[in-house]
Amino acid sequence: MAIYHLAVKSVSRSTGRSAVAAVAYRAGVCLENERDGLVHDYTRRGGVEDAFIIAPEGAEWAQDRSALWNAAEAAEKRKDAKVAREYELGLPAELDAGQRRDLVRAFAENIRDRYGVAVDAAIHAPHDYGDDRNHHAHVTTTTREVGPEGLGAKTRQLDVRSTASVEVEAIRERWAGMVNDALEHAQVAERVDHRSYERQGLDIEPTVKMGHASAAIERRAEREQIAAGEEPHAVTPRGQMNEAIMEKRGLGFYIERGQERIMEWSHQLRERAELAMQGMSSLVQGAARAMRSGLQTSSDGGFEAVPALDQSAQRDQMPAIELDQPGQRDRDRQREQELDRQRGRDGPDIGFGR
Repeated sequence: MAIYHLAVKSVSRSTGRSAVAAVAYRAGVCLENERDGLVHDYTRRGGVEDAFIIAPEGAEWAQDRSALWNAAEAAEKRKDAKVAREYELGLPAELDAGQRRDLVRAFAENIRDRYGVAVDAAIHAPHDYGDDRNHHAHVTTTTREVGPEGLGAKTRQLDVRSTASVEVEAIRERWAGMVNDALEHAQVAERVDHRSYERQGLDIEPTVKMGHASAAIERRAEREQIAAGEEPHAVTPRGQMNEAIMEKRGLGFYIERGQERIMEWSHQLRERAELAMQGMSSLVQGAARAMRSGLQTSSDGGFEAVPALDQSAQRDQMPAIELDQPGQRDRDRQREQELDRQRGRDGPDIGFGR
C-alpha cells in the first residue's frame, strides 16, 4: 500500500549542524567543512542507492558537491543561520529503482525551478532492521538562489510565517500529484493523498510521531525480540500508543467488513424468503383452482371431470343412522331384563349340575 510522506526541515547552526556534514551523510561521501576544518567521512555507510545534484541553468560550478556546500556555509555569517533546507520524501515500494529515481529527480527539478536553488538529492534503501518497504529520499537545498557567479539572495518564502504554511501545503500537494502520476504510469492502482485523515473526511485515528530516539529503541527491541523467538511488540510509550491505534484500525476494519457481510447475507435471505413466499402462493392458488374446477389426476396422467361431492345426500343419511341407535339400545335392555327374571326362578348358577 503506497503511503504518503513529505517533511520539510531546516539545517541550522543553532542546533550544532552544518550543511557540509548533513550532505556528506546523506550522500555517503567524504567532505571537509572549510569553515571549521572538520572532515565528515561517510564513504563506508551503506544504503545509498543514488545521489545527484540538480542546479539552475548556467550554474555548472554547483555540480561540485564540496564547492556548493562550502559556499553555502560561507554565505551565512550568523551563528543561528539556516544553512540548508531538507525535504524528506517517502517513495512508493510499488515502483522499481529506476521509477523511484525519476520521481525524485522530477521533484528536485520542481524545487529548483520554484525557488532558483541548487538541489542535492540522495535516495536511500530501506534499513536492514526496519520495514523493507521504506524506500525514501533526502532532498537538500540551499537557502539562497544559485547562479553562474555563486549564491545570491535568500529565499524567504519558507522562512516567513505568513507564506511558509502556504508554500509547504503547495509543495505537499505537488508531491502527492507527482507520486500518483508515477503510480498511474506504472499501472499501479494505489494512490496517495497529502491531506490529513480529518481533511479527507475519514474517521481514522492518526498515529503519533515517534521521534528518532523512540524509533531507535523500537528497532533495537524488535531485533532482540526476533532473535529471542518472540513476537515483536512495542516497548516505548509512543510505540505502544501507535500499536494500540493500529490494532484498533484493524478491529474497525474487520467490524466494518463484518457489518457489510451481515447486510449482504440479510439481503440474500430476504430475497430467498420472497421467492419462497411467491412459490407457496402459486402452489396454494393452483390447488384452489383445481378444487374449484373439480379436477383429479387420472391413471394415464390426464385429468377428467367428476361430479362434485353431494353433501346434501350425506346430511339426509345422517339423521336416519342417529335415529336407529336409540331403538337398538331399547332392545338390548329388554333382553337383559328377561335374563334377570329367568335367574330369579332357577336360582343362581354356582357351577353344580342338577
